[in-house]
Amino acid sequence: MHHPYNGIPAGQLGHVAWLKSSHSNPNGNCVEIAGLPDGQFAVRNSRHPEGPALIYTRDEIAALIAGARSGDFDHFVS
Repeated sequence: MHHPYNGIPAGQLGHVAWLKSSHSNPNGNCVEIAGLPDGQFAVRNSRHPEGPALIYTRDEIAALIAGARSGDFDHFVS
């Protein structure tokens, strides 16, 4: 695996387990997330699995999930 950086082609991250939300729509329009060996997380567009991945720390992902759980982003999709 190459050293992960923002914008790295997702295919260069090696064999990682990508997960998609069960709330994803039937057309596959969703993001996927994978845990990386160094403890960071990669996020990619499910429609472009070999496209660029964004890399986040555990704290950044935890803040995103906490915000989603508390409804901080609901106005984006309502």
